Amino acid sequence: MARSCLTIILAAGQGTRMKSALPKVLHPVAGLPMAAHVAATARAAGSDAVAVVYGHGGEAVRDALAGTLDGATWHEQVEQLGTAHAVLAARDAISKGYDDILVMFGDTPLVRSEPMRAARAQLADGAAVVVVGFRPENPFGYGRLIEQGGELVAIREERDASDQERAISYCNGGIMAFNGNMALQLLDAIGNDNAKSEYYMTDAVEIARSRGLKVVAIEAPVEDVVGVNTRGDLAAVEAIWQRRTRESMLAEGVTMTAPDTVFFHHDTAVEADASIEPNVVFGPGVTVKAGARIRSFSHLEGATVGEGAEVGPFARLRPGAELAEKAKVGNFCEVKKAEIGEGAKVNHLTYIGDAVIGAGANIGAGTITCNYDGYDKHLTEIGAGAFIGSNSALVAPVKIGDNAYVSSGSVVTETVPDDAVAFARARQVNKDGLAPRLRARFKAAKEARKAKKG
Repeated sequence: MARSCLTIILAAGQGTRMKSALPKVLHPVAGLPMAAHVAATARAAGSDAVAVVYGHGGEAVRDALAGTLDGATWHEQVEQLGTAHAVLAARDAISKGYDDILVMFGDTPLVRSEPMRAARAQLADGAAVVVVGFRPENPFGYGRLIEQGGELVAIREERDASDQERAISYCNGGIMAFNGNMALQLLDAIGNDNAKSEYYMTDAVEIARSRGLKVVAIEAPVEDVVGVNTRGDLAAVEAIWQRRTRESMLAEGVTMTAPDTVFFHHDTAVEADASIEPNVVFGPGVTVKAGARIRSFSHLEGATVGEGAEVGPFARLRPGAELAEKAKVGNFCEVKKAEIGEGAKVNHLTYIGDAVIGAGANIGAGTITCNYDGYDKHLTEIGAGAFIGSNSALVAPVKIGDNAYVSSGSVVTETVPDDAVAFARARQVNKDGLAPRLRARFKAAKEARKAKKG
């Protein structure tokens, strides 16, 4: 039978060094609040339930995370009296009786599921407490993990460690796991006889040892336990997340010519054999199908790019943009809430908003779908095989039929039937010999202005 698991996410810290009105755990990494990253890892590690302990920011934290932490329970830590005190704020959740209790921090968004699974495996093997450790290049300032005979006997803080203990490179990463049947007993036994009069979760190690219980440490990569305390930390964590995602994309068959210049959102989906050129930014909700090509300096959000389709360079796809197979949106084009049919081309200098463009249609340079009348948005429909001449304005609501033509420079306000040609521009009139007379007139006027000033 599978073991049940509760993950407690500590998200009550004030985060004063962030210098922000936004609670620390709500600062985004790849567009997702840090605490939501942690919750996703917990779910990936097999957690049946998530309990969030909040304090600073109060209801704002709950409101912001409710959508991303569906089904979580919420527990307020009114006073900030240490990590053990924070965990016990979720006493009601712990009391429901889970086999495994994971305690994670809302400001460590890079932690992956593997260390959590390893911790749970140790609990299943009889451990009462598991501490997640890591080996930083410089261990100064971290609590050292003291092991004997394959078990963890103590966590020694830097200020209390002997010279021999300070030489240990294995450090406390903060994340811990408890046998659910023993968790409350151990946590309730923790006292606050220390300089800060706080209740430290790490004291559970020696308490468990004193009762003859098994305590072990498992090692996680350094990056997994990196916490965020400052804006600089946040930027560094973002960089790590992006690097990891680029590496994963490349391994899954996505081509990137300059990976370091491509930036993903947490929900970006790119299929194998897609190609991404330098300096591309993905916002939320983007799917790129196999064989598609995203060219340089393009920005995409809320968009779907079909198989073999091409975007850019210098293109912007806004929410609701849907490109069918082998469609093309070229340089300096913007597409918003529009369907671009199979093989259709929107090549350059064009705005397409609130529109449906049929298969094989060709939209000339400088075309605008005039979708907004100052109050409401309206639909433009362009049929399959239609050709829209350059510098045309299509005033919605309007429909261009299949295989119809719109002549360049037209302002179209009425339906164009199938196979028709629309001319919606003023008739050209040439005045022979007028140009020299105009130049003479303009020159005289300019000289008169100069003389008046002089």
